[in-house]
Amino acid sequence: MMKPDESIQIFVPLKVRKQNGRPKIMPPATYLPSEDRTQDPHILRAIGRAWGWRRRMEAGEFTTVTDLAKAVGLAERHVSRQLRLAYLAPGVLKRLVYKREVPAVTLLKLTDVAALPWHEQPGQVFD
Repeated sequence: MMKPDESIQIFVPLKVRKQNGRPKIMPPATYLPSEDRTQDPHILRAIGRAWGWRRRMEAGEFTTVTDLAKAVGLAERHVSRQLRLAYLAPGVLKRLVYKREVPAVTLLKLTDVAALPWHEQPGQVFD
């Protein structure tokens, strides 16, 4: 048991920066998302959800992203961004989903990469 005048200090090397007008906790500059060498389940879940949304839109269930966002109860901006994951290069999807390779980027960055031409995506995602 600690005495009341004793304290323990723990230093966590995180920085708080504003991103899109919101404070965001940033990891140390040396941290790589793939540092732990495990597949991020959020990425697989987001890819699966994006493909589900894409299929529903292609089936004509929704004609616009706005309609889809309302139906799933999420912000249109979020749905639009996540939907890009359904358009990743087939080679990138194969490495992420089937081979379970660990990407070198975050989920947010992965949605940005999806807008690039297919031949540029593997280098951005895995290098």
